[in-house]
Amino acid sequence: MLAVVDDFSRECLALVADTALSGKRAARDLDTVIAVRGKSLMIVSDNGSEFISRAILA
Repeated sequence: MLAVVDDFSRECLALVADTALSGKRAARDLDTVIAVRGKSLMIVSDNGSEFISRAILA
């Protein structure tokens, strides 16, 4: 499950459920949120393997 939450407003910007989430999939979903809401100044994430992958760093 990928949950993208705005910590200030507590609004859920994206909620993605799947049996597996790759770094590419997480990056694509984050790009969609950025296209709609704009780029945030900071992203806070856990240390899941999809968030420390080359896809996210790129």
